[in-house]
Order: sequence, then structure tokens, then C-alpha cells
Amino acid sequence: MPVAADARSASREVPLFDGRSFLRHVRPYLMGATVLPVIAALYWGQGVLIPVALASLLTFLLSPLVSGLERLGLARFRAGRAIAVAVVVALVFSALGTTTWVIAQQVLALGSELPRYRGNLMQKITDLRVAGRSGGLAAVESTAKQVLGELQKGEVPKGESKPVPVVVKSDVGIWQLPKILELLGGSAFLLVLVVFMLIEQHEIRNRFIRLIGHGRLASATRALDEAAARISRYLVAQTIVNAAYGTALGLGLYFIGLPYAMMWGFLAFSLRFIPYLGPPMAAVGPVVLSLAIFSDWQRPLITVSLFLAVELITYIGLEPLMYGHSIGVSQVALLVALAFWTWLWGPIGLALGTPLTVCLVVLGKHVPALGFISVMMTDEPALPVDVSYYQRLLARDSTEGAEILDGYLADHSLEQAYDEILVRALSRAKRDRDAQRVSDEEVHSVYQAGRETVEKLAARRHEASEESDTIESADLEEAPLVLGCPAADEGDEVALLMFGQLLKPADCTLEIVPASALSGEVVSLVSERKPTVVVISAVAPEGLAQARYLCKRLRARFPDLKMIVGRWGEMAGEGERASLREAGADAVASTFAHSRDQLLERVHLV
Repeated sequence: MPVAADARSASREVPLFDGRSFLRHVRPYLMGATVLPVIAALYWGQGVLIPVALASLLTFLLSPLVSGLERLGLARFRAGRAIAVAVVVALVFSALGTTTWVIAQQVLALGSELPRYRGNLMQKITDLRVAGRSGGLAAVESTAKQVLGELQKGEVPKGESKPVPVVVKSDVGIWQLPKILELLGGSAFLLVLVVFMLIEQHEIRNRFIRLIGHGRLASATRALDEAAARISRYLVAQTIVNAAYGTALGLGLYFIGLPYAMMWGFLAFSLRFIPYLGPPMAAVGPVVLSLAIFSDWQRPLITVSLFLAVELITYIGLEPLMYGHSIGVSQVALLVALAFWTWLWGPIGLALGTPLTVCLVVLGKHVPALGFISVMMTDEPALPVDVSYYQRLLARDSTEGAEILDGYLADHSLEQAYDEILVRALSRAKRDRDAQRVSDEEVHSVYQAGRETVEKLAARRHEASEESDTIESADLEEAPLVLGCPAADEGDEVALLMFGQLLKPADCTLEIVPASALSGEVVSLVSERKPTVVVISAVAPEGLAQARYLCKRLRARFPDLKMIVGRWGEMAGEGERASLREAGADAVASTFAHSRDQLLERVHLV
């Protein structure tokens, strides 16, 4: 028996292998070890992955058109979707092919005409030089020439001539044939892939869900639906916006008199799919051409103004109207992602970066193991408003804390701001102090910042309202007296200051007892002042025992006294409510609105 007992005790002492705990600890290392192979696969497999990504984007863009044709009556046919896909793809790619051919002809014609405008360009350069000589530019140019002259003195010894590099030119026209065939083959592969992805769109979705597993059916369905909705909405809206942008620029350039306005409009439409860099790239060609073909400076300046005006109108007016909702990615994260995709796949990665980043953010939102992607890249607030405000108070940054509160007050009432932000900040400070995460000094700084905020809001409210001037002093003297008693510390007193601002002076007069007052002093003050109602402030999670003790003493001394306990900061449980009522409280409220209703009900009953 002793041997068996020793064996049992030894088995209890040796910890068993916990697979979940081990996996939780090694998961970050496994994910880090997976990143490099994934990036390498994306780089080495770009020959296949880029056409697939392009085909997927075109599928998202054309899918609403195909579904629309099906709803018009093709759905009743067995091959209705295939017919709709064929019609949409034929029309879209025919339009693209025709436009590309026209643009190519205009590019060739422009190339043959450029030498005729060399004189205008030289004249513009001469005008700039003449203008620069009369200003500070001449001094800069002279200094630069002197510096370059000094640097070039020792490059070539006297009496020796600088060798001239020999450039060997060869006719490479025939060697370009494989590249042309490769381009045509890639375009054909892209076209065929788009057709089959549109036809089998639902089947591809179902296979993806089966690959994930039936146990994750709900999360996979939400992820696919959200990704498809975001990308389709973004692509359709961007196509409409870019088409309007290109059309406006094309018409403006036509009326200015710039040749090949259609080509420049289509180029602006295409380049605007590239975030941030597209519009400046689209403006370079027309501006340079206007400098070349026009002998004056007026129309080149009008061309520049046209681009600025159309871009400004599109950015401020058209994009918010068409996009409606954001794509869900923060601007900083999008810039970093675009830099990554451009480094990985070149210019095509720059164009594909936004939709691919949206897919990653949606994936991180619905896959717990990739949740860090959603946290780092989403445009949703990283912290709730009350947590952000409390964090700024801990950092003793009252300026940014006031900005957070003012931003919340722009869309919410003062009562909501007190309940949802300030009281929660006091409650978090108490909870962190109990867990020894913050010191008493830090908690006091939070209390002090909360008090200053309440006083500033009270002053602002008093200046904005003239209500206090219309109330007669006699009405204030007849208003019932309400005594506010903090249960534990200064945080409860600050909460009473907030509660007092939400009461109308004509309804009652709130007199707040200092937080340093003892329970015996509170009993004496109640006996002296004879208030109609006593409100005990006990901001959660502290103050429950103190509030119960104060309720018992007041109830024992004043059996008919009306008492309300404000258990603010979090919802009071039924156990706390019952405990406080048993101690003598008439009502227990967890919000300022509920506390005010309970107070006014008892004041009017007196």
C-alpha cells in the first residue's frame, strides 16, 4: 500500500504533456518559419500566380454583369450561365481590343509627329533660362557649374583625350518575336481562365469550402462573402470613378486643343487603377505634349489646372459618393502592402496590391491564427474609445484625451460620454490598481484628469446655455436637497460630479460630501441637512463593502430616508443588487440615466 501511494503521489507531481499549451507557445515560431517559404513561393511562382490573380479580379469585376444577364431570363436555360459569360466576355474584351488598337495607332502617329515640335520645346527651355538669370536661379546655376568644374579638373590629364565608349548596335527586331508570342499566349491564357472561372464560380467556392472543412462552414462562408462583396464593390466603384475621370480629362484636353485627347483620357482611366502614383503618371504625357505643341504658356498652364481640378473633384466629391464604405484597410498599411507587392511582382503587383491586401485582411478577420493581420492592417479603431481615453490618461496626455472625448461628443450626448468613457476610465483605474498593474499615484492622476475634464465640460455647458439665468433664486431654494456620498475614494466623488451635471437645477440641488469624510460624519451631515434623497456613489469594481456599510448605518439611524446606490462603471449583478437592497438601499442603478430616473421618481413622490 505505501508503494502504491507513493506511485500515485509521484504521478500527481509530474505534469502531463499539454498539447494545447505547447501549440500555443510554438505557434508564433511556426508562423514566422512559414513566412519566408510563402514569400519565396509567391516570387518564384509569379508566372502562374499573376495570371490567376488577374483572372480572379476580372471575375470579381464581371460577375455582377453575368448575374444580371442571368436574371434577365437566361437562367431558365440549361447553359444560361455559359451564354451570359460568353456575351459579357466577348463584349468586354472586344471593347478593350478595339480601344487598344485605336490607342496604339495614335501612339504611333504621335511618335512620328514629335520631331516637329522640337522648336517649341527649345523655346520653352530658353524662356526658363532667361527667367532664371534674373532671379536667384542664376546664382544657383553658377555655383553648380563652378563645383562641377572643380570636380572635373583631375579626371583627364592634360594632353590626353578622353576615350569615347563604343556602342554596338544590332538589329534585334527578329529576337522580339518570342516576347510577342509570349505576350499573346499570356493574354489568351488569361482570357480562357476568366471564362472558366466565371462559369464555374460557384463550384470553385464550394470546393474551397470543402477544402477548409465542414466544421468551419460558417466562418468560411462569411469570409468568402465578405471578401467577394468588398472586392466587387471596390472594383466596380473604381471602374466607374476612373471612367468618369478619364472621360472628363479627355473632353477637357479636346477643348483645350491637345491632339489625341482620346488616348490621354484612356491612359488616365487605366493608370488611375494604380493607387497614389497613377494620376501623376497620367498627367506627365499631356503636360509635356502641351509644352511641345503650343507656342504660348497659357494652354500648358490650363492643362495642368485641368488635371488638378478633375483630380480634386474626383477625390473630394465622386469617390466618397461611389465608394460609400471603405475597403477596410488603413492608409499606412495599404502603402506598406503596395510597396511589398511591387517589390514582389513589379508594376503588376502595384495594380493588384489593393485587392490582394483586402483578401488578406478579410482572411485575418475570420481565421483566428491570422488575426494579427487584421489587427495590423484594418482601418477599424485599434482600441475602443474608452480604452483609448484611459490609455491617454495613464500616459498623462490630457490634450489627446480631450480630443478623443470631443470627437465622441460630436455624435453623442454628454450623458453617453460620461457613461461610456469617463466612468469606465475610473473603473479601469480601480481594477488595475486591485491587480497591482498601476500605482496609487497613477490612479490619482487619472482621477485628477477626470475631475478637470468634468469641470471644463461644466464651464463649457454653462457658457453655451442661458438656462441658469432664467431660473429664479426662489426656485433654487425650494428645490429638494439631494446629498451625494462617495463610498470609497476620490473616483466615486468624480462620478458624483458627472451625475450632478446631468440634473436640472430646478429638479433638485445636489450637495456632494468629500470622499475623505468618514461614515460617522456622513450620518451627522444627513441629520443636520435632512436631504430628501441620498445618492451613494460606488464605481465598480470597488466600494461594494463600503456602500453596504454606509447603507446599514443610514438605515438604522433614518428608517424613512430614501437611498439610491449608483453602481456605475459596469452592470451590477443580481447578487450585488440584492446585497445592497438588503443593506437598506431603495434602488441600485448601473447608469447615470437609470440613476437620474430613480432619483426624480423619489423626489417627486415626496
